[in-house]
Amino acid sequence: MKHLFIALTILLSSATLSFAAPFKIVALVNGEVISSEDIQNRLNAFMFDTKIPFNDQTKDMIMQKVLNNAVDEKIKLQTATKEGITVTEEEVQAQLQRFEKGNKIPAGQLPKILKQAGVNPNSFSEQIKSDLAWIRVIRKKFLLEGNITQKEINEALAEAKQDLSTSKYMVAEIFIKEKNAKNISQLVENLRSDNRFELYAMQFSENPTAANGGNLGWVNKGKLAAPLEAKLQKMKPGDISDPIKLGDGYYILKLVQKFNPNTDKPQIPTEKEIKTILENRKMEALSKRLLQDLRQKAVIEIRG
Repeated sequence: MKHLFIALTILLSSATLSFAAPFKIVALVNGEVISSEDIQNRLNAFMFDTKIPFNDQTKDMIMQKVLNNAVDEKIKLQTATKEGITVTEEEVQAQLQRFEKGNKIPAGQLPKILKQAGVNPNSFSEQIKSDLAWIRVIRKKFLLEGNITQKEINEALAEAKQDLSTSKYMVAEIFIKEKNAKNISQLVENLRSDNRFELYAMQFSENPTAANGGNLGWVNKGKLAAPLEAKLQKMKPGDISDPIKLGDGYYILKLVQKFNPNTDKPQIPTEKEIKTILENRKMEALSKRLLQDLRQKAVIEIRG
């Protein structure tokens, strides 16, 4: 994968690239091609979708993210095919329409806007298809593992009620491994000027919480590692921490809210809310575990 990233660094010299560039096979994933044009489209789509600035602070992480996404997309679609899962063109179009509505794009104008951003609409649709197919793969396997039981709900509800008597923080995190943290100080500067911490976490964080925008939820005082706890105690809601070295990488924390049981009115979640939280946690863990396993088994051939 390291050699593939180096090859991409040479291929991609700007955030928006021309489709006239010569076709080049960058990699094969279980025999399926990832081309230079595929990478160009995904890079431009990433910029269009996230609006994260492509600069010296973010470009290395963005390019690595685009590379990983391209490989994952192939693996997800291949897995869905093996599972007998199909996504129709009508379903893809319906999802594209929801994307237009959610981003306040006039109906039917998305293809034109994508082309203006240097994104092949067919490539964008393929990414949508991959996401829909993967959701079905995970739901199928989740049902095989069994639904959330009433016992699990009751235990989680009892734990939540007990927690309401303890001081806690609502925290979001970004974790970057040391080997990838060359520009982490500049990333903190970006985070302090761009209030979309959760979006950055989803794209760049290397912890499982990335799938949830880096959200750790409510964490009881004293439960985090000492260096993280010490930093949080000095922060105010809305603050972004400096990079905190811990283990094999660096944490960036965002303090969302503090809870003091002596002054703040507790809000006890309903059984329905608890069930939804538990289901989401299980599916996120299943998705991560399955994708890691499939990546390890995949045959990825690099074409430098």
